[in-house]
Amino acid sequence: MTEAHHAGMSSAPTPLPHSESGSPAAEMDPVEYTLRKRLPRKLPKRRNDVYVNMKTDFRAQLARCQKLLDGGGHREICVHGLGLAINRAINIALQLQAGSQGALQLAANTSTVELVDDLEPEDPDESGEPMTRTRNNSAIHIKVFYPEP
Repeated sequence: MTEAHHAGMSSAPTPLPHSESGSPAAEMDPVEYTLRKRLPRKLPKRRNDVYVNMKTDFRAQLARCQKLLDGGGHREICVHGLGLAINRAINIALQLQAGSQGALQLAANTSTVELVDDLEPEDPDESGEPMTRTRNNSAIHIKVFYPEP
């Protein structure tokens, strides 16, 4: 793996960020800007939606899903994963299916989510203005359900 992968950056060329006015930033020095990643736009949050992330413990997320299916009165849940959490979302869905001895079925959909990053100048006294950058990230949505008898 390259150093860019370790830093969480893609090795693909990054489009120039745009200033608030929409024009490309001609003289952007990445050292002079702080990158602030905005939270992704969430899908409507229903009681049976589970958004998987990489910060929460895997077993805790798996237990939450199991609890929704067993004691929550839901015949189906939807497990959502974004970017790095896609593998974790898939693993959770497969663990739930294996634990049900095949009673649960899975239906997966993928999508692309547009994310927005804010680039703020390090030194507020400098003439640099805040900029935004958009990028795309992959997402997965897995329906975990008991089939109709």
